[in-house]
Amino acid sequence: MEIGAKIKRIRLQRGLTQEELADRCELSKGFISLVERDLTSPSIATLTDMLECLGTDLPAFFSDSRKDEKVVFSEDDIYEKTDDEGLKGSIKWLVPSAQKNSMEPILVELGPGGETDEHDPHEGEEFGYVLSGSIKIRIGERTIRARKDESFYFRSDEIHNIRNTGKTVARFLWVSTPPSF
Repeated sequence: MEIGAKIKRIRLQRGLTQEELADRCELSKGFISLVERDLTSPSIATLTDMLECLGTDLPAFFSDSRKDEKVVFSEDDIYEKTDDEGLKGSIKWLVPSAQKNSMEPILVELGPGGETDEHDPHEGEEFGYVLSGSIKIRIGERTIRARKDESFYFRSDEIHNIRNTGKTVARFLWVSTPPSF
């Protein structure tokens, strides 16, 4: 097992620089760099401290839980919320427990006049692909139309929501990172 590569992967998943990890662990940035390149090995006590600063522990670090990690999800795994008032359609969470992941994909169906909740500004980005119909995306003061077979992408740093102002049902895949739905 390449301990250094795994530490680096976890550090990057947590959005930390080598310097930030070093500061949290009271180690030098140079030492973190050497460990991540597998040029030196930390003691068990130092490794335990590093993992604690990364939000994990020795058993989780050395377990091979990714081997059993579910990759494909069926209709039985999908959670659906229907709302007759605002949405006039449904939202399907395509990956169970996606809140713990870096991104969260949902499938949204908006009936004519339907709209998503207004999302406050937050850190992250939004991506979507319109499968049918057309939608209007409101980002701050701007409103942009997206039609079937078009995609959208924006930073989430302004109030935003999506509505269907057309006469037919609109369906789109919407992915948020980090999860916010």
